[in-house]
Amino acid sequence: MAARCYKCEKGPVAGNNVSHANNKTKRRWNPNLQRVKITENGTNKRVRVCSRCIRSGAVTKAA
Repeated sequence: MAARCYKCEKGPVAGNNVSHANNKTKRRWNPNLQRVKITENGTNKRVRVCSRCIRSGAVTKAA
């Protein structure tokens, strides 16, 4: 399953670990995704949403 936010499409970002000796190895930063039940168009569904969308109120949690 892809590490993408259902609402804002935020996904992983790639970069490098850089050691003190300036060696570089690939790494990635994943978004903070949470599985939540949301209400959309009157129906409830379970989706993976990033914490920023939950905190900002971009999605409405189902009761």
